[in-house]
Amino acid sequence: MKKIATVSLAALALASCSDATPEPAALTMATAEDCANFDVSVLGGQDGSATWVEAAEEMPAFCEISATLTPVEGSTIGVVYRLPEAWNGKLLGLGGGGWAGNVTIQAAGEGLAKGYATLQTDGGNAGTDVWANSWVAERPASAEDFSHRAVHEMTVAGKSVASSFYGREHDRAYFQGCSTGGRMALMEAQRYPTDYDAIIAGAPVYTLQVQTSAVFRNQTFAAGGGAGGFSMEDLQLVQSSVLAMCDAADGLEDGIVNDPASCGWQPASLQCEAGKTATCLTAPQVTALQTIYDGVRASDGSWSMLPMRRGGEAGWSLFVGTDGAGNDATGGGGLANLAPLFFGSEKVSFSAFTDANYLAVRASPFAAMYEAKDPDLSAFFANGGRLMLWHGESDPGPSPVGTLDYAQAVMAGNAAAAEQFRYFTLPGVGHCRGGPGADMVDYVSAMDDWVSSGEAPARLIGTKADGSITRAHCAWPNVARFEGEGAGDANDPDKWTCVPRT
Repeated sequence: MKKIATVSLAALALASCSDATPEPAALTMATAEDCANFDVSVLGGQDGSATWVEAAEEMPAFCEISATLTPVEGSTIGVVYRLPEAWNGKLLGLGGGGWAGNVTIQAAGEGLAKGYATLQTDGGNAGTDVWANSWVAERPASAEDFSHRAVHEMTVAGKSVASSFYGREHDRAYFQGCSTGGRMALMEAQRYPTDYDAIIAGAPVYTLQVQTSAVFRNQTFAAGGGAGGFSMEDLQLVQSSVLAMCDAADGLEDGIVNDPASCGWQPASLQCEAGKTATCLTAPQVTALQTIYDGVRASDGSWSMLPMRRGGEAGWSLFVGTDGAGNDATGGGGLANLAPLFFGSEKVSFSAFTDANYLAVRASPFAAMYEAKDPDLSAFFANGGRLMLWHGESDPGPSPVGTLDYAQAVMAGNAAAAEQFRYFTLPGVGHCRGGPGADMVDYVSAMDDWVSSGEAPARLIGTKADGSITRAHCAWPNVARFEGEGAGDANDPDKWTCVPRT
């Protein structure tokens, strides 16, 4: 058995709360010798290894255990488990990004520093290029691994690894992911409801509407031979005009629109007058921009192109072909490489993608396997699960509108959601990180507090890496409003209150 550290005062205090899940009574300690003697055959995979890594800077010492899992023929799921010297009794599964998993130490660092044993996978493909996804169409087993099986297998094996290594069962298991990791998070809640006690899903790429939106956005800006395209200066012009009208609606002018959905700024307000060509927009640009804000519905009523929010236009080019050339840096979110899954040998032009093409994508067997769109979380909630969902309002990739649609479906369809589900919007934040907003949030600690106390958070506190901004992010349907009356410290969270949206 492993050595047990001193019981914490916090654990003793929480143990008396009848509605709280008690904190682990003590830390469980491990040594380099434990790592050297670990039997990697417990993983049941191939190429197993266990290596002790000494503490360095802010990283604790830990045992790194890796292997390749092969649950079915053709499956090659790479897994890496990092088990800290002083374990808090909790597991933290981590998601990937783009069309890749993530087994990097950088991704595990925050959890390890908090004493979590971390669980990671490459998603069934060892490559790390997030847009190189042709393998999905070429290897059926790997496609299913990436869609849902890899994280589940990682989790089941990881629980066995932790219990074997530390000599006791884990107390709690959490999962955290953003983007593709957010889709993985929702998939766990939907398909494998007993894998985790609590799940944090950020900016989830949870349906292929994210990819089709990228394709149709490129088309929108490329319309009229590129006449609807925007230069970076044009985008900044639009954003500045939006901010001039809507920034101060939250009580503070800080370069951030807290509630973009209530911003009434219209592109036509910048349309060029006769004889004017500078600091204004042409008619094709106005049309394109309005279409981007409105989104496009397919013939079946679903979003074929999800709307984009006002206030983050200067950051759109990271994921959108705004210049009118019809291309973007992501290759339409990687959709073109998956064409054989949707269209077989038929040649489809992604520059002239149609409603019928969109419907074929969404009706495909791959979509049924890959998409994590089911709002019925009754099994997850019945198991005591808690779900924290969040999205940056200035995300130019997966739209916060799509995430809100899912959040509202969960709230409408699950009575338990009132206590076990929370959705947060992060004003001014881009895709997972970036933008002028307060993009750094300690979601893991917030979730752990929620599980420990039984009290769902009404707000999260966000910061920037450079310490330049601190803001309160409110749980839906509320939004933050500054109450400093022009004299308070905008970086004092207590100067912000959560109020109903207008």
